[in-house]
Amino acid sequence: MADSTAPMSRCYFTLTPVGQGLIAASTGWPLILVGRLVSWFGKGLRGPLRDAIVTARFWAGPRPARARTWADPAGPFRLVFWLTLIPGLLAVLACLLLVRDPEHSPNPALEFVAALRALPARFKRYLGAVGVFGSGDCSHSLLILAATQLLTPSVGVVRAARTAGLLYVWRNVVQVATSYPVGVFADRYGPPRVLIIGYMLGVSTAVLTALAFALNVDSVTVLAVIFFVGGLYVAVQEALESAVAASMVDAERLAMSDGALGVVNGTAKFISSAAVGVLWTAASPVIGFGAAAVLMAAGTIALIRAR
Repeated sequence: MADSTAPMSRCYFTLTPVGQGLIAASTGWPLILVGRLVSWFGKGLRGPLRDAIVTARFWAGPRPARARTWADPAGPFRLVFWLTLIPGLLAVLACLLLVRDPEHSPNPALEFVAALRALPARFKRYLGAVGVFGSGDCSHSLLILAATQLLTPSVGVVRAARTAGLLYVWRNVVQVATSYPVGVFADRYGPPRVLIIGYMLGVSTAVLTALAFALNVDSVTVLAVIFFVGGLYVAVQEALESAVAASMVDAERLAMSDGALGVVNGTAKFISSAAVGVLWTAASPVIGFGAAAVLMAAGTIALIRAR
């Protein structure tokens, strides 16, 4: 990885807090859209570089919205986004002050097209499996919407939205709590095996959500189980997809392989979220999440074959 990689990633870290600030200051959907685009653009740029830096070194929110008295109905949501600026800015400072470049000399003679063609066939098959799975792996913002819609008939839309927000907090807690054990299991049994299990959990999340709509489930406990499975599979996915990719390429192409993985994931995530949203609106959420489950299952099978 070139010496300029870490300074570039520091710049990209600033895009996420900028996007969150735009959302917090917005008064209509156009600025919210711009804020989301800036945030996700920053995530897409920094992710591959961050993973490359980490791999070169080592081998191997919504709570304030429960406030009850706000003059402005959008107040608690604005507060949440303003608060997200704090960890975002701290991340920027940490990158500027604490991150040191790995000792790896640049390779200016490396040609982009030739390097892409030289990537191992096994890695390309792996990217194909990740892409197929990702085409059904929609944003978990849709899980929040799903929980809100399922709970609204029994508790009302306001309480349903608050509960859905807390369920998403629960999902994040699960993801954080299980990330380290996931790494331990991956070291013991191999990242590919554990990643396959994670993909199976992803299929289960989509299937369970589709069943919840089919059966009109309004149980917070059942929804908490769905969010638990969702948090667990995301912990596996985020921890091990890059690790598996890194095991298939040499050090000179490590950053490029992570970049290719980021492109596949980002493109697939956009397709899946849009497709599930369209199917949800045009047909039903059962069909939307059912289609997601089918695609994720196909990606899981492709990953098993890629091994």
